Amino acid sequence: MAAQIHPARGMRDFLPADKARRERALAEIREVYRAHGFDEIETPVVEDFERLHSGLGGDNEKLSFSVLRRGLDQDALRAAADANNAEQLADLGLRFDLTVPLARFYASHRADLPSVFRSIQIAPVWRAERPQKGRYRQFVQADIDIIGEPGVLAEIELITATAAALDHLGLRGCSIRVNDRRLLTAMLADCGFSPDQFDSALITIDKRDKIGVEKVVAELAELNAGAATKVGELLSRIEANLGSGSIPLSREAISELLPNVASEAAIETLDELGKSLTALPAGVEVVFDPTLVRGMGYYTATIFEIAHPESGSSVGGGGRYDGMIGRFLGEDVPAAGFSIGFERIVDLIELPADSESKSLVLVYDKDAHAAELNTFKSHFVNQGFRVRLERRTKNLNAQLERAHGQGFAQFALIPSGETEPASLQLKTLTAS
Repeated sequence: MAAQIHPARGMRDFLPADKARRERALAEIREVYRAHGFDEIETPVVEDFERLHSGLGGDNEKLSFSVLRRGLDQDALRAAADANNAEQLADLGLRFDLTVPLARFYASHRADLPSVFRSIQIAPVWRAERPQKGRYRQFVQADIDIIGEPGVLAEIELITATAAALDHLGLRGCSIRVNDRRLLTAMLADCGFSPDQFDSALITIDKRDKIGVEKVVAELAELNAGAATKVGELLSRIEANLGSGSIPLSREAISELLPNVASEAAIETLDELGKSLTALPAGVEVVFDPTLVRGMGYYTATIFEIAHPESGSSVGGGGRYDGMIGRFLGEDVPAAGFSIGFERIVDLIELPADSESKSLVLVYDKDAHAAELNTFKSHFVNQGFRVRLERRTKNLNAQLERAHGQGFAQFALIPSGETEPASLQLKTLTAS
């Protein structure tokens, strides 16, 4: 028996029906985003190694796939390995997200773009993950970003468009959890952490969902024991509030939960978001979550994640990253984005069978002439049909059922000796 042949670990093949379903979902997302005024762009799958490892990608930089420099000989490979210097080995890398490439894109093309640029990027990215359910080494992200808008309008547009896309896909029961990195650092300062400890402390707090408050406090104690105790008390109080129901995105709710946290700009932004996002689809709720961190180090203010009860992980996320583009351009440009985790979303939605009304299978006998078959096919293609030629099998019913399952709506039998396409009788394909 021949050995089974599989795709590379953590990557997948898609059969025609699966591919059609994915493309339909992506088309729905694109349609909504374009209706909200966003324009689609495309960037290369590779970026410069140094750009991908500039400290903007957080832990994802450690998961990036690198591309070996051309022309390296064995001596050069050994020298780089001995020096433990990846830059001597690679000058390019596969993108691990779509945000770093967008920042580079904007810096490259700013003169040709509007002062406030609303972009769509829907494309595959690559990370050297440990493969598991819902986590792959190649996966699709669906991003929208707004560059050049410094006010809360950017966050309002991003959340509104994303909520509309979720609703358009038929995904109900979603909650968009919202927080602000400025509020988080103010919380840490109030508890006694110093600014140089903020990044490490946030990385630890971000693990709360996985390891629990007690282990978070133990890990924080290695940084600052007294501050860790206060954070533990705060997290326990927050968890009690989260357990009793959603926390509204309002000044009153935030001030009551965090009375000593001084971050007026963040509270004002969150309050305005709450007041502005009152007309979202019924299946999407926006709530305040003061424990939300988002692991990417480039976030500077508002952050958000999509949660769904049937997913063990977030199914999307984003936030404001005002400092990233300035790293490439030499001057700060405000920016914010929201990404749908397409691989997780597509497993949660139920799209109706994708059957095109003008799609036709022409079934012919084995003695049919190729030239005549091409004439039949061309006739219906010119009428706007999607057409497939199939040689008749012994089990015609199974053949037609398979065609229906692949999205075809009609069929016609080509009798032996028939030469006139107009004489064919088109019949509707139905499930058995």
